[in-house]
Amino acid sequence: MNIIDSSGWLEYFSDGPNANCYLPPLNDPPSLVVPAITIYEVFKVVLRESSENSALQAVAAMQKGRIVDLTAKLAMEASKLSLRHDLPMADSIILATAQAYGCTIWTQDADFQDIDGVKYFPK
Repeated sequence: MNIIDSSGWLEYFSDGPNANCYLPPLNDPPSLVVPAITIYEVFKVVLRESSENSALQAVAAMQKGRIVDLTAKLAMEASKLSLRHDLPMADSIILATAQAYGCTIWTQDADFQDIDGVKYFPK
């Protein structure tokens, strides 16, 4: 199971230098878990930098994976992980979701680089 964090999705959608790094999980939609917080982050950035149509297309691509909503249990676990790893809210929710679903996180966000279960690609 795999999670692409928001930075990975944005890199892929913008065809950035690391875009191809995210092809393995993108080519296996049944193994893709998508925390709802990543939809928020990606939609917001694409909407701000492009258009609502582009943002809706990005979200449509993300919804090929299994969407996971934030539950009270995940929120509490994310809080613990945030304190343990000094992570921002969204990153801790992504990490908690990854741990709950046995996922590898694919990212270029330096906040994740030293955490087990992460495939980190430097920018």
